[in-house]
Amino acid sequence: MPQQTFGSYEEFWPYYVAMHAKAATRWVHLTGTLTGLAVTAYGLARGRKRYAAALPLIGYGTAWPAHFLIEGNNPATFGHPAWSLRGDVRMIRMMLAGRDRELAETAAAWLAENR
Repeated sequence: MPQQTFGSYEEFWPYYVAMHAKAATRWVHLTGTLTGLAVTAYGLARGRKRYAAALPLIGYGTAWPAHFLIEGNNPATFGHPAWSLRGDVRMIRMMLAGRDRELAETAAAWLAENR
């Protein structure tokens, strides 16, 4: 899929969700991010500042391969890094709130309109 351009984050959001259309991709993101947060928190609580690197290393280290192997696309981070980070946080918050079905519906609607 070619690089997309957007005028605002709210315009970007449905595209971001569509790049995570498969539930497995979303769950790999959530697992990687929460694991990275846990390792970072553990390290910082122990006074080991280098553990702060765990969040991006584990988070992106699990999320990016999911795009290639599960979703069959490129991470939105490559073209829109700030909005993608914001989208990750929003997506994970929605998943933790039990709103994964809403994400799947948003993805399906965007893909139906844009393929």
